[in-house]
Amino acid sequence: MSNQDDYKAKETKPQLGERWPHGGIRGSGGWLTSDRVTSTYDLVEQMHFLYVRVVKARDLPLNPVTTSCDPYVQVRLGNYKGKTKHFEKRANPEWNQVFAFSKEKIQSSTLEVLVRDKEMLGRDDCIGRVVFDMNEVPTRVPPDSPLAPQWYRLENQTKGEVMVAVWMGTQADEAFPDAWHADAATVHGEGVYSVRSKVFVSPKLWYLRLNVIEAQDVEPEDKSQPPQVFVKAQVGNQILKTKVCPTKTTNPFWNEDLLFVAAEPFEDKLVITIESKTPSKDDQVGRLTLPLSTFEKRLDHRTVHSRWFNLEKYGFGFLEGDKRHEHKFSTRLHLRGCLEGGYHVLDESTLYISDVRPTARQLWKQPVGILEVGILSAQGVQGMKTKDGRKTTDAYCVAKYGLKWVRTRTILDSLSPKWNEQYTWEVYDPCTVITIGVFDNCHLGGGNDKAAKDSKIGKVRIRLSTLETYKIYTMSYPLLVLQPSGLKKTGELQLAFRFTCLSLAHTIYLYAHPLLPKMHYLHPFTVNQLDSLRYQAINIVAVRLARAEPPLGREVVEYMLDVDSHMWSMRRSKANFFRIVSLFSGAISISKWLEEVCKWKNPVTTILVHLLLFILICYPELILPTSFLYMFLIGIWNYRFRPRQPTHMDTKLSWAEAANQEELDEEFDTFPTSKPEITVKMRYDRLRSVAGRVQSVVGDIATQGERLQSLLSWRDQRATSLFIVFCLFAAIALYVTRFKIVALIAGMYYFRHPKFRTKFPSAPLSFFRRLPSRADNML
Repeated sequence: MSNQDDYKAKETKPQLGERWPHGGIRGSGGWLTSDRVTSTYDLVEQMHFLYVRVVKARDLPLNPVTTSCDPYVQVRLGNYKGKTKHFEKRANPEWNQVFAFSKEKIQSSTLEVLVRDKEMLGRDDCIGRVVFDMNEVPTRVPPDSPLAPQWYRLENQTKGEVMVAVWMGTQADEAFPDAWHADAATVHGEGVYSVRSKVFVSPKLWYLRLNVIEAQDVEPEDKSQPPQVFVKAQVGNQILKTKVCPTKTTNPFWNEDLLFVAAEPFEDKLVITIESKTPSKDDQVGRLTLPLSTFEKRLDHRTVHSRWFNLEKYGFGFLEGDKRHEHKFSTRLHLRGCLEGGYHVLDESTLYISDVRPTARQLWKQPVGILEVGILSAQGVQGMKTKDGRKTTDAYCVAKYGLKWVRTRTILDSLSPKWNEQYTWEVYDPCTVITIGVFDNCHLGGGNDKAAKDSKIGKVRIRLSTLETYKIYTMSYPLLVLQPSGLKKTGELQLAFRFTCLSLAHTIYLYAHPLLPKMHYLHPFTVNQLDSLRYQAINIVAVRLARAEPPLGREVVEYMLDVDSHMWSMRRSKANFFRIVSLFSGAISISKWLEEVCKWKNPVTTILVHLLLFILICYPELILPTSFLYMFLIGIWNYRFRPRQPTHMDTKLSWAEAANQEELDEEFDTFPTSKPEITVKMRYDRLRSVAGRVQSVVGDIATQGERLQSLLSWRDQRATSLFIVFCLFAAIALYVTRFKIVALIAGMYYFRHPKFRTKFPSAPLSFFRRLPSRADNML
């Protein structure tokens, strides 16, 4: 078994904060010398880059052979070379492209910007060049405005100029995300876009509630039989059906709600068909197509007006204008529909939700805080692919909180990548979770690997409510991945983060209010509806983000949103069972302590308990104050032992190491299963045995409850007679005896000395176990 310390988060001490070079254009006293500290970008380690912006050129000389010019620019710094795209037959081209070179890898004292003429045979002639002395490169310190580019005349040319800007900056520069990085020189084609850092925004999701009320004049094809009709509605890939109307009539009535997820902009349409159920197939009676913009947006629980719609007979929907109106069908459908803006569309599990705002922006409150995260680096990353006979990884990070997704740039061919990128989110509720995942980029070959899927390296969750305000946390989190072969540590991720509270009063106010918007409680969804809607929401988010540039793959979105968190797993079942055992461990300890008190194992403790019992019975008004004071003192005592750092995934709690090969193989099986029949049979039999034990426990609980009910049900006449006689005498005794005396006698009896005890069950317990239950009536 692996060392548990390897799976724990550790505090680190990176050198955070911006460190800027002195001077600007100051010769040898420039950026190559000492530093001064600033604090505008304070959650990452500073990384310096040489930026070269190639804007355009003018009056370039023509090739005397071809009498034309196909220019491009090559930027050369030591062994690093980058070039712009070329333009055909253009003497005044515009590129507006930025190149970035890491300061750590600069090994030359000069920078060359060469303008070349592209030729068919590959012998590209050099039209001219501009050389920059690295000691003369100015420094741009944010938040200064961008450095203005200048015209430079090409050396050894009578005409021709190129507009260039050269400066020393950091990853905080606005040119950084879209710059061509020298580290990514081996990436070509569309793969260039997949290595850049980007910010994505989740689509705005709405719940579409469609209330199918009734229909009139439904005429099936077979008019000799009364129709058995139902309504089918479709939005994109989502298809829902009502129940078959129980009454066989031409005017069926349903009054059922169908719920869909829709995303802005509304590209899909709502297609409604009325179908008649027949023994052979379902015949379509009529059809209706509505754009989603037809429905009003509802922000509260007010009633939406219903509308009647005329349906077209199925088969005439593709006819042209005049013919379409000629074949108008008489069936009408009564609908009530709206886009629900008062709900939060759940695409995450509520256990680690990152956003609880309703869809409608009008209902949003002011943010209560700011979350800043610096994604620093990773160490000891496992090689995910083989390159030139060695293991390597092209790693990038994705962070998701609220509607905002961020993707860092891809660090190529490195097992210790350094990103040092800082991002900020507005926080609307502190009881939320940010998720940060690390992936291996498998889309570096341009359009040739579109079917490839990025490999997951691991992820980290941080609950904001566990963070102290204004404190900067610098942590190293182990990246853990559960695979069919077992638990594997794939590296460590270094993060720096800080939660800043904007309004303490508003934050405390939120703790007394529901987590989700009020519509979730006024008109709640069923558990099955929530599961289905969440799956549809994840699918829509994955499709929309996959259409971005660069795309965020479906496998990345599903991993970040935990799409399979509800799937069956023997490992998770064991983990949840022992979580319940741990939850009741305190009560079990108290019961064991009371048992020791009752057995007088420590006479001093037992006498003190008797004394406490006597005091509480004589002064019952002290019971509640004493209880709350006791909890207050426990809380104050535990403050000394409070967690100083955010928690991380617990491999022992998750039973990740204790799970055997068979259980993990079952957990990673597809749905529906793709395993051989003999394996499925074995797992089914095992599941039956587990379910049998659960069934027995549930039956025992039901039996005890039914025995309580049978006390007064006269199923056992003798038992009920005894119980009601006991109740009569108990009522008389309790009426004539002071409650304090009764409580004192009961307490003294409970804590009586072992000499007055017997090993046999008590009379009340024996009486209760003899009572009948409905288990006798079970088949």
